[in-house]
Amino acid sequence: MHTTPARSSRITKSRKPSVAAALGLRRSVSSPSSDSPRRKSTQSAKSEVFEDDDKLHDTGEIASLASNLNFRDVPQYMEYIRNRMFSDIPQRNAGMNSTRIAQSLHYRKALPPIVTLAHLDALCTSSTKTEREIAELLHAGILRRVTIPNRGTGIASVGDGIASVQEWERLVRSHTGLAPDIQSKYLTAMHANPTSTTIASTAFTPGEISSLSAAGFLTTAAAPESRSAFFAMPGTGSLLALSTAGSRHASGSLGAVGGASATQHMHGGTGQRMVSNACYNFSLPNTGAHTKLIIDARTHLLNLLKKSKYREAPLDLLRERWDGEFAGILPGRTKKWKQFHGLRFEWILEECVGAGLVELFETGSVGRAARIV
Repeated sequence: MHTTPARSSRITKSRKPSVAAALGLRRSVSSPSSDSPRRKSTQSAKSEVFEDDDKLHDTGEIASLASNLNFRDVPQYMEYIRNRMFSDIPQRNAGMNSTRIAQSLHYRKALPPIVTLAHLDALCTSSTKTEREIAELLHAGILRRVTIPNRGTGIASVGDGIASVQEWERLVRSHTGLAPDIQSKYLTAMHANPTSTTIASTAFTPGEISSLSAAGFLTTAAAPESRSAFFAMPGTGSLLALSTAGSRHASGSLGAVGGASATQHMHGGTGQRMVSNACYNFSLPNTGAHTKLIIDARTHLLNLLKKSKYREAPLDLLRERWDGEFAGILPGRTKKWKQFHGLRFEWILEECVGAGLVELFETGSVGRAARIV
């Protein structure tokens, strides 16, 4: 009898990368059948060859998400990003009742049409070319920059994005809480300042600012004094000073600009007068919810990677962890659906790569993998 010594590595077999892995992230759209709880609860083939304390082989090749796409312009990238944000709603045997489904659909519909610059950077082949094109589209009035102060710095910022002016106009025109004359005045101010993210308070009357702030189309441009409560719900107590309102209330809310009396400021508690030099940011409704979703989803993905000793994992295994498949539970009971309303793994991975939080690399054995930078 002859025995063969076992290999020292826990990776017990190699596997030729699939066509989908060779080409990059799978772009298929999830279907109710793919989210079925009848999937086996045991670990997948990728899990069988990788354990959390394994060190993945690195071929030295940094993988890119941009190689699979060849869109003509930035608007096409934006449409691609927005259309792939969420998975299809699982209809049967998924642990989601009609109320949960309705809530998720309403949540998705209410999100603003914003694309972060980090996400664009992850998919575009040339950052310089993309920045130049964005600048041209801003001047042409086709795109508009969205800026939320103190939401991170550099490419990791979630407060720096762009939106289609056409979509922006549609939201303004369809908002029932704004009178037609206020809608027209607001859009005129936007077109007159195509590259500016702020507008002086003198451009509107106090009543107009209150209406636009309540609708979420204006927020204070003042830098908040604290980062401890980015997404707190607007308070109902005393009027907050404009200089601190941005740190205490959800971006896009009336509270974020100091409440219904946002254009007034208390002086010594003995009277009120207009703040003539105040500035406001052009904004979109529910921008705070959009920002919170991205921050929470980024954090969750990084925590999934941190579960591995070397803070890295094959993409297939990481996808299973995000979807909750490795636990063998119903989709409706996973964090993906309970907290993130079906946010796609590929989508948030692109966000993290573009923000410089995660790096992709080739392993040569289990396909592409991700690691924390």
